[in-house]
Amino acid sequence: MAALSVLDAVPATGGFSFHNCTRNAQLEAKGAKKGLHLPQARKTGTTIAGVVFKDGVVLGADTRATEGMVVADKNCSKIHFISPNIYCCGAGTAADTEMTTQLISSNMELHALSTGRLPRVVTANRMLKQMLFRYQGYIGAALVLGGVDITGAHLYSIYPHGSTDKLPYVTMGSGSLAAMAVFEDKFKPDMEEEEAKQLVRDAISAGIYNDLGSGSNIDLCVLTKNKLDFLRPYSTPNKKGERQGQYRCEKGTTGVLSEKVTLLDLEVVEESVQTMDTS
Repeated sequence: MAALSVLDAVPATGGFSFHNCTRNAQLEAKGAKKGLHLPQARKTGTTIAGVVFKDGVVLGADTRATEGMVVADKNCSKIHFISPNIYCCGAGTAADTEMTTQLISSNMELHALSTGRLPRVVTANRMLKQMLFRYQGYIGAALVLGGVDITGAHLYSIYPHGSTDKLPYVTMGSGSLAAMAVFEDKFKPDMEEEEAKQLVRDAISAGIYNDLGSGSNIDLCVLTKNKLDFLRPYSTPNKKGERQGQYRCEKGTTGVLSEKVTLLDLEVVEESVQTMDTS
């Protein structure tokens, strides 16, 4: 009845509606009195970073995807394509970062076709921040946007609620504090490309070694006016070690109290072999 009364009291209007947020708040308040609570948002772990150097931008990310306390994927790609001169690193909910960057990439392609010009980084930043602000943080996408256009190299950090920063070096994700410590210590303006790549590598490594949600390999994306280098993987700081001992138990280690073997009388009617599609 509470949900119906809230919806009936609100007149039908066009545009985006947050009436369900009011309804959910009322339902949660009533449930809290009975000891019931809504499920909490899933916490995720990532380290993404970017830096502006003399000729362009270097973006970096780790490759660990987590699902609660479980490592769901050891080698996922967190650097997403926006346009040929713009890429975006994503932290937060994997589905949200993937679909958000795909949607903006499609809109940027349409924008480039309609204008006949290479898209600008500030355009992608405006599209992303307006979309995320529209959803008031319910899309869990924390982004590092970088690219090179006619006006030079640009780097933005975009927060899930839609706020943005334009800085010479940025970090996002659960390992961002460790990565930022490296940037604060070693960053300097007008670095060479190799120096910038090493700095981003060290920053992501700091996140990997100091944050349980970050790990595995390091991916880099180098954007300049004349080239694009997508280095996957650029570095593998967490190589799997060799097993030091034998963990197999010898036969007879565990006693067998009883054993019963039942033979099944089966007749093979038809047998076929199918090749697995590996494309």
